[in-house]
Amino acid sequence: MADPTGSRHPAAGPLAVLVAGAAGCAYLYRTDPHEPGHLLPRCPFRALTGLLCPACGGTRMVYDLMHGDFAQAWLDNRVLLLASPFALALLGRWAVEGLRGRRWRPELSTRTQLLILAVAVAWTIVRNIA
Repeated sequence: MADPTGSRHPAAGPLAVLVAGAAGCAYLYRTDPHEPGHLLPRCPFRALTGLLCPACGGTRMVYDLMHGDFAQAWLDNRVLLLASPFALALLGRWAVEGLRGRRWRPELSTRTQLLILAVAVAWTIVRNIA
């Protein structure tokens, strides 16, 4: 149940994300998403449209990175691979600030949000016409 008073410790959110991510990585490490017959979710966008979304290939990319296959990770999803260090840095900052007892939320300007959206749309178009 959600905490309506906001009295939850500021580190609870980022630590929950880190634990869930670690659990997902532990499962993924032994589950090859390149092979059929696993319990990994399918992309709902691709299921509905038949097109690749900007994040399609992300699960395969993480699997390949964990197994040291950087070339294959690049082929799985170039844009997501390039964006990953920034996402990890934001997650790290969120966790550090939470552990210091401070609530933190990244402030992305409208311009930055539009840039991210434009890259996602462009990547979706490029990967579906190539």
